[in-house]
Amino acid sequence: MINVCKLVSDIETVSKEIRNNRKTLRLRYTRHTIPVIVWNMTYACNLRCKHCYINAGEKRKGELSTEEGKKLLKDLRDVGVEVILFSGGEPLLREDFFEIARYAKELGMRTVLSTNGTLIDENIALRLKQIGIDYVGISLDGLEETNDEFRGIKGAFSKALSGIRNCLKHGINVGIRFTITKYNYKDLDDLIELAIRENIPRFCIYHLVYSGRGMNIKDLDITNDDRKMLIEYLIKKSFELKNRGIKLEILTVDNHADGIYIYNYLKKTNIKESDIILNLLRNHGGCSAGSKILSISPEGNVYPCQFWNDLKLGNIREESIKDILEKDIVKMLRNKYKYLKGKCGSCKYKELCGGCRVRAKYVFNDMWQEDPSCYLSTKEIT
Repeated sequence: MINVCKLVSDIETVSKEIRNNRKTLRLRYTRHTIPVIVWNMTYACNLRCKHCYINAGEKRKGELSTEEGKKLLKDLRDVGVEVILFSGGEPLLREDFFEIARYAKELGMRTVLSTNGTLIDENIALRLKQIGIDYVGISLDGLEETNDEFRGIKGAFSKALSGIRNCLKHGINVGIRFTITKYNYKDLDDLIELAIRENIPRFCIYHLVYSGRGMNIKDLDITNDDRKMLIEYLIKKSFELKNRGIKLEILTVDNHADGIYIYNYLKKTNIKESDIILNLLRNHGGCSAGSKILSISPEGNVYPCQFWNDLKLGNIREESIKDILEKDIVKMLRNKYKYLKGKCGSCKYKELCGGCRVRAKYVFNDMWQEDPSCYLSTKEIT
C-alpha cells in the first residue's frame, strides 16, 4: 500500500492508530520478513463481483475446519505473525467466524476483516466490537448504480453503506476498498466525498490485478496515462483535504510505481522534503508478495499474495508454515529486485518498487518481467 496522504501532506488516521497500538513497528513503511497473512476463509459469497480474484460464489468441499483454522492461527503466531486478515469469499458466511476471530485475539494477533459489508447489521457490528476486530475494510466500487452492476446484486450498495455506518456507530475502525476501472473511474471523486460526509477515516484504491474473474475484465483496466492522471488527482486531493481540515487517509494498492511518481512529483515542485519520502519508500520496500504478505486459500494452499493463485508455495495440511517460509522461492521473492528483467530490472528504484509480479506473470508468462502497468517514463526511472 502507498499512503498518498501520508507522503503528500503527512495525514494519517487508521494507519497511525494501528502503529501506535502495536508493540513492534513493522507496518506500512517498515521492512520485515514476518508477513501479514491474508486467509481467504471460504469460497462462499452472497455477491458475484466481476473482479473477484478467487471466483467466489458457492462454498466448496475441503475448506479448513474450525479446528484446522485454530491450529493455523497458533502456528502462525508461533513463527511471529502478528496480523491476520480474514477475507474470502465473504468471511461472515462462515458460521464459526466469530469463534475463530476471537481465538486470534486471544493469541494476541491483530485482526482485520475484509468484507463486502452487506451482512453487517447492528448485531454483527456489536459482535465485531466485542471481540475486538481492529479494522474492517468494506468494498464499494462506485456509487449505487455502478456498484450494484459491478457486484452483481441489486441493493449491494445500500447494504454495504449500512454496514459501514453500523461499524462507525460502534466505534470500529472502518474504510472503503475501491478497485478502479474504466467502468467506475467517473465515480471516484463523488465516492471520496461520500467518505468525507460519512466520517469514514480511510479510502483504499486498488489497481486491478488480472486474477480470477479479474482476467475477464482486463479490457476494463485503466490505461497507464490514466494511472498518471489518477495519482496527480490524488496528490491534489490530499492537499485539498489538508486545507479543508479533513482527516481522511487515501491509499493506493497494487502499483508501487505510485510512490515513485509521488516522490518525483513533489521533488520537482519542492513542496516537501523529498528525502523523507524517499526514506519512507525505501523502508516500505515495494511489492510485498512473498515477503510482507502471504495468502492462504480456503483449503490451506499458501500463495505469495491473495492475487497470485497459480504459484503454490505449499499447503498447511502437509507442511508447517515455518518450513514454507524457508523455501528458496520465498527467499527469492524477499529479494526480488535481484531477478527483475526489462524496465523493472533497469529501474533505479527497483528496490523501492519492484513492480507487480502477478501482472508480469499473467501478461508475459514470466514473474520476473517488467510490470505492464508501470506508467513511469524512462527519464523518470534511469
